[in-house]
Amino acid sequence: MSTSSAIVQRLWNYCTVLRDDGLSYGDYVEQLTYLLFLKMDDERRKMGDPSTIPDAYAWQGLIARDGPDLESHYRETLLALGVGSGLIPTIFRKAQNKIQDPAKLRRLVTLIDGETWSRVSVDVKAEIYEGLLEKNAQDVKSGAGQYFTPRPLIQAIVDVMQPRPGETVCDPACGTGGFLLAAYDYVSNHYTLDRDQWRHLRQDALHGTEIVDAPARLCVMNLYLHGIGHELAESPIRVDDSLASDPGDRFDLVLTNPPFGKKLAIETEDILKNFDLGHAWKQDKEGVFAKGDLLDKQPPQILFIERCLDLLKPGGRLGIVLLESIFGMPKYIDTWSITSRSGRRYWRSSRSLKTVSYTHLR
Repeated sequence: MSTSSAIVQRLWNYCTVLRDDGLSYGDYVEQLTYLLFLKMDDERRKMGDPSTIPDAYAWQGLIARDGPDLESHYRETLLALGVGSGLIPTIFRKAQNKIQDPAKLRRLVTLIDGETWSRVSVDVKAEIYEGLLEKNAQDVKSGAGQYFTPRPLIQAIVDVMQPRPGETVCDPACGTGGFLLAAYDYVSNHYTLDRDQWRHLRQDALHGTEIVDAPARLCVMNLYLHGIGHELAESPIRVDDSLASDPGDRFDLVLTNPPFGKKLAIETEDILKNFDLGHAWKQDKEGVFAKGDLLDKQPPQILFIERCLDLLKPGGRLGIVLLESIFGMPKYIDTWSITSRSGRRYWRSSRSLKTVSYTHLR
């Protein structure tokens, strides 16, 4: 059995080989995700665990092939496993083979097959994968950094919010899952959990939504390697637009770094009309606000504030990363007043920080 450092080194070395062929870090991490999941499924099969992956698309089908036949079967496998709902289709949704050279694909399959991943501790597997995600986020050309919030920032927010056993946590713009994993680690490291609490933490506590397939699949795999979720169960991550509709579920904590930027402004009327902050507001002489006409557009981070507050249970808590401009520009200061005067009451812990914790006082 190889040491964890040796495994990491081999994976990185082969990533470099594939990058010479034009494969990005993001492409490499995705291909590694597909193959690693299939290999771990094969190991569980051998231990007698049930699998929802059809035999025709299991790991042994890849091991038994070579050359163009391997490449063709791999493409067929990715296509077949992306159909339906649940954890597995979320990982394989719209998956494509980016390793066009069958010899290099065979080498990566052999590299992964050479390890018994079920014997590698959860911490080591998670460390390997997190390292790959961070390297991918540093690859400017891939644009993946927008889905990867710096881990020290995430940790600071989670330390303030202090998630507890039995609570539910949601990230409506989850990217690769940093906030969800930090919440998981906080609970598991700060409390002595009984069996039911562990089951809840691993299967029911964490929920996320991500609009883009690629980071969603990386998030699901990241959680899976940390022991969160199960291939026979529903995915803890939904591929959807959090602003398009209110899912109806409510949570104890919402932790998120929402997308922001003028180029991403929401202009869809069907979305804007569902938000108080999708409308113009007027203030009379007595300081009372009244909702007016629908706006032509609104930055997504403004709408996400309202969506996050809606997602909270009574007494719930919100930790959110926001632009400093929201606190420095009069129209955004008005936004807070509007929000608090439109049937909601919120306590603001600080208006001088880019990252602010909110306690829901509904």
